Order: sequence, then structure tokens, then C-alpha cells
Amino acid sequence: MSRNALDANQILDAARRDTGLTDWGDDTLPARFAVAVDHLNTAGLDDAGRRQAADVCRWLLTSRLEFFEDRRRHPIGDEVIDRPLFVTGEPRSGTTLMHALMSVDPDARALRFWEVMYPSPPPGLAGPDDPRRARADDDWREINAKLPKWLHSHPYNDMLGDGLPEDERTWAFDFRVMTPTAWWRVPMKTLAAGLPTDAGAQYRIHRAMLQQLQYGRPPKQWVCKGFHGFRLAEFFDAYPDARLVWLHRDPVQVAASRTMMMADIADGLVGPVDLAAEAKFHLEMTRASIANTMSNPLAADPRIHHVRYVDFVADPIATVRGCYGFAGRELTAGAETAMRDYLATNKGDRHGKFRYSTDVLTDIGEDLNALHEEFRPFRERFGVPIEKRS
Repeated sequence: MSRNALDANQILDAARRDTGLTDWGDDTLPARFAVAVDHLNTAGLDDAGRRQAADVCRWLLTSRLEFFEDRRRHPIGDEVIDRPLFVTGEPRSGTTLMHALMSVDPDARALRFWEVMYPSPPPGLAGPDDPRRARADDDWREINAKLPKWLHSHPYNDMLGDGLPEDERTWAFDFRVMTPTAWWRVPMKTLAAGLPTDAGAQYRIHRAMLQQLQYGRPPKQWVCKGFHGFRLAEFFDAYPDARLVWLHRDPVQVAASRTMMMADIADGLVGPVDLAAEAKFHLEMTRASIANTMSNPLAADPRIHHVRYVDFVADPIATVRGCYGFAGRELTAGAETAMRDYLATNKGDRHGKFRYSTDVLTDIGEDLNALHEEFRPFRERFGVPIEKRS
């Protein structure tokens, strides 16, 4: 190992010294953290990058220690997460907008970046001068300055610390994922695979986070969003009374759009990327996800409401009303007004138009007609048309 390499044990010891705490909430955490550190040590970081990586590690580890200390001090584990509503679907299929609309419902509660980035102490116990929201706002100004193109594909990032994280962000201090919203200061690409995963354990962390953020606050109905299709069994084990809204879009458009979005993110983190390699990777990711959707028997579970992207785009409010009806919730007049106001004041191209083309797929030798035929069984099952874009 290089003399300048990060040392997992040293960083773990530093987090324990910083907090005076020792309970990781999971005896497997140190071994899993060591795998993440091994990845960092092979990511080609310079001295400044390694220092940034060490700082991020200490932040996440101290946050985790404090999080589990909160559960020891307070009866947070007694919080009941009642009939949560989740949104899922392929990347670039409208899930973020649907989640955003549901989040402005006065009777709803959604994860917020400032809360998951700095979850301790429970926000319900914090005073009016709590600095965490401002700290997360500053973090997001830094993220947006470093990844300006991300605002084209994901304009919701202008909500700063009040923005809406995906469910996967709750696993950052569990070292199951390494996403830009935790690792933006470290010059490396997003790690999409390679860390130890355990879906059951991941949902236990997710539920613990919802309990943390609900504790000491008036009851509201949770609305969440994440990529749950590969983990349906564990998802419903954790939330048997949940309802899942699943958006479906033309997979060819999904593959092209997610390629450009992730290339834009990588460009901000590490500089220009090999677009052909990105396209091949994200097409294979899309293929794997569609194959899982088609083969997983739980995709037909009656707790899932399948929605076409084209229907949502055509009439977002009517689509959300249908989702609420499926979940046994009422779309109140106040909620509908808030959602319509959100649509009117948050245009998708407010930071510049996100541009992508299926040319990114033909440029790697794919035939679009062949791809449409490949995905025909999926489109027929869910009524998803071939999407034509000008």
C-alpha cells in the first residue's frame, strides 16, 4: 500500500475519537467501510483528493455514530411508519417530478437533503436556530457550481438543502453506495456497483431514517422515491403496507437520456468522459432493469400501481390523483393547488434545456428498430409507446 494511501482503521478510530461514541449500529460496518476505502485507494486520487476523501469518510462515519446514539437516547425505534407511498421507475421516467408534486401536499412528508445529510439530532428536537439547513444549502451551492450541467437534467437541485433525495441517499453512511450528493468533493466517478449490498439491511437503515426524521413531529404521510425494482421482496418485507407507484417509459429514451445525464455529472467530477463507453454501460443497465421488471413475479403485486410516463406528462395532476386513489389517500383542494403552483413556477428548462439524442446509441452501433423490437414485450405489457422526440 502506498504511504499516502487512506487507512480504514485510522479513519474509523478518528470518527470514534471525534464523537466519543463506538456503536456503529451494525457489526459489519467496519469491514464494509474497508471495501469502500480500497475503492478510494484505486481511484487514482492525488493528495488533495485523498484528503477530501478522508474528510468525507469522517463526516459519514461521525454522522452514523451520532445517528445510532440518538436511537439509544430516545425511543425513535417506536415510531410507526404508516402506509408510506413510494415512487419508482427507470431513471429519466418522470419519477422525480411526480415525487416533487406529492411532496408539496401539506399532509405529506418527504425526505429532505438537509435532513439526510445531517440527520442528528432528530430534526423534531432541533431549535429554530439549527444551522443544518444553511449548511446543506451551502453544500448544494458547491455541488451546483461543480456540476452545473446537472441542473439541466435535474433542475430540482435548485431547491438546495430542501431538495428531495432518493431513498438510496439514506445508505450513504452505510457505505452501500457512493453517490455525488455525498462524494462531490472527491474527484472520482459515481460508483454504480462494487460495494457490498444487502437489501434487507438497507431497508432497515431506510426505515430507521424515516423514524429519525418523523420523531417529535406532527404525523404526516410519507412520500418517498427510489429505484426499488431490483429489491421488491425486501422492500415489501420492510414496508408491507406500502404502496408503490411505478412509472414506465420507452427504454430506448431511458437509455439515451440517462447516458447524457450521467456523462454530465461525471464531467463535473472528473472531466470529459468516453461517451461511447457511457452509452454501452447505461444501455446494459437499462436492459438488466427491464429484464428484471419482466421476470420478477412481484412486479404484478397488487400493492403496485403501474403508470405510463406519457400519461403523466400529458396530465400530471390527474395522474397523481389516480395514484392517490390507488393508495387510499385523498387529493385535497389544498394539495392540488400546491401541485399546480409547483408546476407553474418550476419549469423543467429553467436552468437551460437538457439535450440528448438516441444518436448516442446509434453511434455505438445499435439499431433503433432492433432495440424497439427487443423491448416490445415490455412495451406491450405496460402499454408503453415508442416515444418520438423532435
